[in-house]
Amino acid sequence: MILKLFPFLAWFKDYDVGKFKIDFIAGLTVALVLIPQSMAYAQLAGLPAYYGLYAAFLPPMIASLFGSSRQLATGPVAVVSLMSAASLEPLATAGSSEFIAYSIVLAMTVGIFQFSLGVLRLGLVVNFLSHPVVNGFTNAAAIIIASSQFSKFFGVYVDKAEHHYETMIRVVAAAFDYTHLPTLLYGVGAVTLMVVLRKINPRIPNVLIAVAIATVISYFTEFNNDTRQPLSTIEMAGIDSKIAAFNEATAKIEKLGNQRAELGLLFDAEKKKTAHSVSHRMIELQSEIALLTLEIKESKHQSHLLRTELRDLKFAAAKQDGKYTFYPKDALPDSVTTDGNTWRLKVGNTQLDSSALLFMGGGAVVGQIPEGLPQFSVPDLTIKSFLKLLPTAIIISLLGFMEAIAIAKAMAAKTGQKLDPNQELIGQGLANMIGSIGSSYAVSGSFSRSAVNLQAGAVSGISSVITSIMVVITLLFFTPLLYHLPQAVLAAVIMMAVIGLINVKGFIHAWKAQWYDGAISILSFAVTLYFAPHLDKGIMVGVALSMVVFLYKSMRPVVASLSINEENVLKSADHYRLKGCRHISVVRFDGALFFANASYLDEQVTKFRTEQPSLRYILLDARGINDMDASGEEALAMLCKRVRSARLGFAMCGVKGQVLTVMERTGLINEIGQEHMFADSKAAVAALIDRVHKGTDLPEAGCDNCPLTQYIPEPAK
Repeated sequence: MILKLFPFLAWFKDYDVGKFKIDFIAGLTVALVLIPQSMAYAQLAGLPAYYGLYAAFLPPMIASLFGSSRQLATGPVAVVSLMSAASLEPLATAGSSEFIAYSIVLAMTVGIFQFSLGVLRLGLVVNFLSHPVVNGFTNAAAIIIASSQFSKFFGVYVDKAEHHYETMIRVVAAAFDYTHLPTLLYGVGAVTLMVVLRKINPRIPNVLIAVAIATVISYFTEFNNDTRQPLSTIEMAGIDSKIAAFNEATAKIEKLGNQRAELGLLFDAEKKKTAHSVSHRMIELQSEIALLTLEIKESKHQSHLLRTELRDLKFAAAKQDGKYTFYPKDALPDSVTTDGNTWRLKVGNTQLDSSALLFMGGGAVVGQIPEGLPQFSVPDLTIKSFLKLLPTAIIISLLGFMEAIAIAKAMAAKTGQKLDPNQELIGQGLANMIGSIGSSYAVSGSFSRSAVNLQAGAVSGISSVITSIMVVITLLFFTPLLYHLPQAVLAAVIMMAVIGLINVKGFIHAWKAQWYDGAISILSFAVTLYFAPHLDKGIMVGVALSMVVFLYKSMRPVVASLSINEENVLKSADHYRLKGCRHISVVRFDGALFFANASYLDEQVTKFRTEQPSLRYILLDARGINDMDASGEEALAMLCKRVRSARLGFAMCGVKGQVLTVMERTGLINEIGQEHMFADSKAAVAALIDRVHKGTDLPEAGCDNCPLTQYIPEPAK
């Protein structure tokens, strides 16, 4: 019981200094990969980069302490980060304080759901996500994740569209209009360096080296060249009216949003007051909310057009006595000498301060990272927010756990370690719950970092504890060193990490196994890709198709007519093209006999009777029937009556214990008759041949060339 509550106590059995040294090196190695990766994944989740460090602080340690795998490295991962961002974007603007709060609350919700599944021993629910669905979703997610980094790669800024492919069209258009070449060089250079180092030796911390080199070069070359200047420094007609129009549209969106929020509160109060009925006031409030939503949508579109227009402006700057003057790049006076840079306005989703406009003359960097540990507080999780986030949390929980348990199983196959999926759910749930108290967003097990941990020789979860300690040291002392890290390098880190998620062979393998599995995998891929960033659509379509196929197969199980093959074994006559007996039909039913397929058995037996006019006896081989409900029992009783009313014999063989118990309880076994129940098919065939041929119009010695006579066991000598 103590080991169930505190599984990490098992680490210390036969633990010594030598093993600690190995774990220490492994934990340090994983930390070198985790620190830059976590910052990159945080931005993928729509959060400031340093929130990745917060997510890399408590979760790795908690997951290892209370999980069952000793090598699983938990922390920020690409797919969960993308799903977190995609699910929260409709609720708040990425990077805003509301968005950050929602991300932390979502982590808590995910943790509660995973922990509940683990405590209730319901880890098997993950089986609802079939491998073809996960393969299709993962491949689509990898493409979405990689392509979402293109804007940082080219140094362009665009608004996100309703669909991901529309956003990519905007990125391509912006990149053709203007690409910041130094940013592109940093991205391409980082990818090249990581690929080369990985080929030289996979154990080299290629991510850390690429990040370190890029940061140093960025610092000494002044890659980031931003300045805040007043509107008066721009020598361009009409710029003031454009900025005023943008600020007006942005202010209108905020005003309308506040009005809608107030109406929403009034609607909730009215709904609570009227209980289950609908009042006139509720309908009025719904109409007002709908009108405001439409007005907000129109204002957002107007704001998008103005923001795009401002972002597309390119300036050349002249600097004299420390003061800047900005001129349109395409209308530069001949007498003006510029610094040679192309300057652009940084325009976000908030109003622009005309007294301090942000001009970008270089590339984007991570910027200021708060020093010290995150603020510890319990997320403000209400029933309303819990229910709102629960559908997303369920998908993230199941996907994250599937990834974690798949990695843990792969490592356990190499180490011989025993895994407990439910304990792993408890570990992952606690990692998300306790992590959210330390400002972490949703996390899961990482394939790449777990592989690094295993390669480094980690023997216990102490390695993950060391990893967390290294992140703490970084937060306390080394965050200023990350200021000049180029955003393009973080984009390169993400792109390199998700390449391993692309698995084209998975589609081919699924198609070879069953064509419909391949089709489900491809459809899940296509739907996920089309509806991105609404990633849940792909999962839902895939699960729905899998369930439809499962139900169809359950309703139409294999009902085979059997005969003897060359090895003297009963096999499917149709599949192996075997000659059957004219007078005895041996029928095998493969699957549970229940309400959904009970009538199907009768249909197939009727077909066999029609195809064999000389039929005298039907033997139901029940070896494939694993279970039977009341509908199945009733169908079996009716089948027996119909067959016998047609003056044919009916018998059963190979009935399993659980089915036999049902037949005994309902009295069906007495209706069929004990003399018509046989332990195995050989005894049944021998008895039925004897019954069919003795005392009938058929030859007593048996029919010529009857395949079933070969199946009769020789009498004991």
